[in-house]
Amino acid sequence: MTIRLIPGIVLSLVMAATLGAQTPAPAKTDAAPKAKMAKAAPVMVSDADIAAAKAHGMVWVNTSTKVYHMSDNTQFYGKTKQGKFMTEADAKAAKYTAAKENAPKKVAKAKTNAPKAK
Repeated sequence: MTIRLIPGIVLSLVMAATLGAQTPAPAKTDAAPKAKMAKAAPVMVSDADIAAAKAHGMVWVNTSTKVYHMSDNTQFYGKTKQGKFMTEADAKAAKYTAAKENAPKKVAKAKTNAPKAK
Protein backbone atom coordinates (compact mmCIF):
# COMPACT_ATOMS: atom_id res chain seq x y z
CA MET A 1 0.00 0.00 0.00
CA THR A 2 1.52 3.28 -1.03
CA ILE A 3 0.49 6.68 0.14
CA ARG A 4 0.33 9.36 -2.45
CA LEU A 5 0.50 12.95 -1.34
CA ILE A 6 -0.86 15.76 -3.36
CA PRO A 7 1.80 18.47 -3.78
CA GLY A 8 -0.50 21.29 -2.53
CA ILE A 9 -1.22 19.48 0.71
CA VAL A 10 2.46 18.72 1.27
CA LEU A 11 3.35 22.38 0.71
CA SER A 12 0.70 23.60 3.17
CA LEU A 13 1.84 21.02 5.77
CA VAL A 14 5.45 22.14 5.42
CA MET A 15 4.52 25.83 5.65
CA ALA A 16 2.37 25.24 8.73
CA ALA A 17 5.19 23.33 10.41
CA THR A 18 7.82 25.97 9.66
CA LEU A 19 5.75 29.10 10.32
CA GLY A 20 3.79 27.70 13.23
CA ALA A 21 0.08 27.46 13.14
CA GLN A 22 -1.39 30.75 14.21
CA THR A 23 -4.85 30.78 15.66
CA PRO A 24 -6.70 34.01 16.20
CA ALA A 25 -6.81 35.34 19.75
CA PRO A 26 -10.12 34.74 21.50
CA ALA A 27 -12.44 37.70 21.41
CA LYS A 28 -12.76 39.63 24.65
CA THR A 29 -16.14 39.29 26.30
CA ASP A 30 -17.83 40.97 29.21
CA ALA A 31 -18.46 37.59 30.81
CA ALA A 32 -15.61 38.13 33.28
CA PRO A 33 -16.79 39.66 36.57
CA LYS A 34 -15.92 43.30 37.03
CA ALA A 35 -13.52 44.27 39.78
CA LYS A 36 -15.82 46.93 41.21
CA MET A 37 -19.27 46.05 42.39
CA ALA A 38 -22.08 47.96 40.80
CA LYS A 39 -23.91 50.37 43.08
CA ALA A 40 -27.38 49.37 44.09
CA ALA A 41 -30.30 51.32 42.73
CA PRO A 42 -31.59 54.11 44.97
CA VAL A 43 -34.41 53.20 47.33
CA MET A 44 -37.67 54.94 46.56
CA VAL A 45 -39.76 55.66 49.65
CA SER A 46 -43.15 57.33 49.41
CA ASP A 47 -44.51 59.95 51.79
CA ALA A 48 -47.05 57.36 53.00
CA ASP A 49 -44.19 54.96 53.88
CA ILE A 50 -42.44 57.73 55.83
CA ALA A 51 -45.64 58.63 57.70
CA ALA A 52 -46.28 54.97 58.59
CA ALA A 53 -42.70 54.51 59.83
CA LYS A 54 -42.95 57.65 61.97
CA ALA A 55 -46.23 56.37 63.45
CA HIS A 56 -44.52 53.11 64.43
CA GLY A 57 -41.46 54.86 65.94
CA MET A 58 -39.03 53.55 63.32
CA VAL A 59 -35.65 55.06 62.45
CA TRP A 60 -34.25 55.40 58.94
CA VAL A 61 -30.99 53.49 58.52
CA ASN A 62 -28.62 54.72 55.82
CA THR A 63 -27.12 51.38 54.81
CA SER A 64 -24.19 52.89 52.94
CA THR A 65 -22.95 55.13 55.79
CA LYS A 66 -24.07 52.86 58.67
CA VAL A 67 -25.85 55.80 60.36
CA TYR A 68 -29.48 55.96 61.46
CA HIS A 69 -31.72 59.03 61.53
CA MET A 70 -34.58 59.75 63.89
CA SER A 71 -38.02 60.74 62.60
CA ASP A 72 -37.57 64.37 63.68
CA ASN A 73 -34.77 64.78 61.14
CA THR A 74 -36.74 65.61 58.02
CA GLN A 75 -33.61 66.24 55.95
CA PHE A 76 -32.48 62.60 55.88
CA TYR A 77 -35.37 60.52 57.29
CA GLY A 78 -36.41 58.23 54.43
CA LYS A 79 -34.51 60.32 51.90
CA THR A 80 -31.00 58.89 51.51
CA LYS A 81 -30.22 56.86 48.40
CA GLN A 82 -29.61 53.63 50.30
CA GLY A 83 -31.54 52.77 53.41
CA LYS A 84 -34.39 51.07 55.20
CA PHE A 85 -36.69 51.50 58.19
CA MET A 86 -36.15 49.54 61.42
CA THR A 87 -36.54 49.97 65.13
CA GLU A 88 -33.85 51.87 66.99
CA ALA A 89 -33.08 48.75 69.04
CA ASP A 90 -32.52 46.74 65.85
CA ALA A 91 -30.34 49.52 64.42
CA LYS A 92 -28.18 49.54 67.56
CA ALA A 93 -27.97 45.74 67.56
CA ALA A 94 -26.82 45.84 63.92
CA LYS A 95 -24.02 48.26 64.96
CA TYR A 96 -25.48 51.33 63.23
CA THR A 97 -24.57 54.68 64.79
CA ALA A 98 -26.99 57.49 65.63
CA ALA A 99 -26.55 60.50 63.38
CA LYS A 100 -24.86 63.49 64.99
CA GLU A 101 -27.73 65.82 64.12
CA ASN A 102 -29.84 63.95 66.68
CA ALA A 103 -27.60 65.23 69.49
CA PRO A 104 -28.11 68.76 70.85
CA LYS A 105 -26.09 71.21 68.82
CA LYS A 106 -23.51 73.40 70.51
CA VAL A 107 -23.80 77.11 69.96
CA ALA A 108 -20.56 78.59 68.68
CA LYS A 109 -19.31 81.66 70.49
CA ALA A 110 -19.02 84.69 68.31
CA LYS A 111 -15.54 86.14 68.02
CA THR A 112 -15.13 89.87 68.17
CA ASN A 113 -12.27 91.84 66.78
CA ALA A 114 -12.75 94.76 69.16
CA PRO A 115 -9.64 95.78 71.08
CA LYS A 116 -9.56 95.04 74.79
CA ALA A 117 -10.11 97.93 77.15
CA LYS A 118 -7.15 98.89 79.35
